[in-house]
Amino acid sequence: MVSAYDGGGIGDQILVQRDSPITSIADLRGKSIAVAKGSSAHGHLLGQLDKAGLKPADVKLVFLQPADALSAFTSRQADAWAIWDPYTAQTEQQLPVRSVGQAKDVTNGYWFGVASDQALADPKRNTALADLLVRFEKAAGWAKDHPQEWAQSYAAAVGLDPKAAEVSQGRSLRLPTALDDAVVASEQKLTDLFAQSGQIQSSPKFADWVDRRYNDALAPLLLSSN
Repeated sequence: MVSAYDGGGIGDQILVQRDSPITSIADLRGKSIAVAKGSSAHGHLLGQLDKAGLKPADVKLVFLQPADALSAFTSRQADAWAIWDPYTAQTEQQLPVRSVGQAKDVTNGYWFGVASDQALADPKRNTALADLLVRFEKAAGWAKDHPQEWAQSYAAAVGLDPKAAEVSQGRSLRLPTALDDAVVASEQKLTDLFAQSGQIQSSPKFADWVDRRYNDALAPLLLSSN
């Protein structure tokens, strides 16, 4: 991991039907929850359960990709749906739903820039990667400063309703953030949660996968307030 981008975790939410008796994470005990296996929503759900004193075995995890999960949730075959933007924004716009939990302050909303050991060991590729990361972070800065233009472009590119795109990108735009000890620790927490749930065999040391050589070059472009 050579760079970090923070989406704030607001777009990752656990949704229920508006008339559902479920009002908290604790109420999910024994309930079925649709979630994409290994996704940010899966990690968020594990974090919420852990915070509420529940284990994955205390609920019924139904591993479905977003399209199938939406169908199951809409037909009430799943009591709740752990999902991320832009799907969250789309669902909130189209269905009578409410959220019982969002990822902010529970698990991180980070994405990471990834490079192979071979690329990092090659001076020419190393320079090209630095240039690419700087360009990406400048683009994120432009998107932050031009929210309506970015939302329109994003909506057109992915075939999303403009209003849903505006809501989604207004709260889930990935902003450059420092690849520091706090970021590494938060990702280690997620790694541990996946290991404890049996989704991975063991919990590797996340710091061993982090390379901070680009921190100085990217520092002037950092935008996240976290």
